[in-house]
Amino acid sequence: MTLIEAVPNISEGRDPSVIQAAREAIESGGSTVLGIEPDADYNRTVLTYVGSHDEVVRSSVQLIRVASEHIDMRHHEGNHPRMGAVDVMPFVPLGETKMEEAQIAVNDVFQQLEATHLMFRYGNSAKMPSRSRLPTLRKGGYEGLKDRFLGGTWNNEETRHPDNWNGEWTEINEKFGAMAIGVRPVLIAYNVNVREEAPMASSVAAKVIRSSGFPIKAGSGSKFRVRGLLQSVQGMGVPLESHGISQVSMNLSDPDQTSIHLAYETIRSIIEPMGVEVSGSEIVGLVPLDSMLEAGRWYHGSDDDHETLVKKAIEGLGLNSLGEFDPNTRIIEWALQAMREE
Repeated sequence: MTLIEAVPNISEGRDPSVIQAAREAIESGGSTVLGIEPDADYNRTVLTYVGSHDEVVRSSVQLIRVASEHIDMRHHEGNHPRMGAVDVMPFVPLGETKMEEAQIAVNDVFQQLEATHLMFRYGNSAKMPSRSRLPTLRKGGYEGLKDRFLGGTWNNEETRHPDNWNGEWTEINEKFGAMAIGVRPVLIAYNVNVREEAPMASSVAAKVIRSSGFPIKAGSGSKFRVRGLLQSVQGMGVPLESHGISQVSMNLSDPDQTSIHLAYETIRSIIEPMGVEVSGSEIVGLVPLDSMLEAGRWYHGSDDDHETLVKKAIEGLGLNSLGEFDPNTRIIEWALQAMREE
């Protein structure tokens, strides 16, 4: 059986009625909701659901239509980069499902909405390598879309327009913005908490660890880029005003290259010598069991049964610092097992 996980991020994290409408849209398509994680500071909600090809396509199309109705990007404010009411919609093949099967689902969603909604194919669905990275496509945010699409200043013509650009900026586009949709492998959205209100040390750490690194200027005025410490990591420092702290907010796009505990301990080693305390972390969305077991072995110092290792990972990473981390609903394999037993 084809099994696809969808992890769309919508640009609403404060209005419970809109988030509930999003949930109902997903469920109306037949998919099973595994997680809903709103964040008021980011004004963003991460939704996780799974289903067959047909279920995920129906749920995704309905979710985009509901977001179009309820979210107006002209009035949106939040601390997270975004370009649309549904900012990004990744499809992740699970179990024996192949990337190609998930790609068919992406194509079906695209075809149903391409006449009305501006969409970039990204990740493994991108039509050229320059269009694969979400930060590249999202650069300038929602506010810069109209000028960018209609011929304003842009640094790379290959990434200027959505895949279905027809030369028109409509009222729907003005309200909805644009979105990215595509197939990708499992990614871990991971944030490390830092005890500072303004993201000073957090921003420094993010620049040092992210794979793209940071630019420096030579005495001659020329610039070159220093590579970051960690592989397959995107990162930025952001304030979390509701908790009076900041975060190093990351995407770990290849957990086999950079594990969650490696990211956590690297950031702690950078920040704590500055006299600032790291106070736990959070995983946004779901996480593979192997990643938790690997972290558990690191903090436990030896191998053990899965339940013990997961407990050690939660403790070592401080995953309960901002709210309870329930492994039965937050670990992909355990959540799927519970779904099958219902």
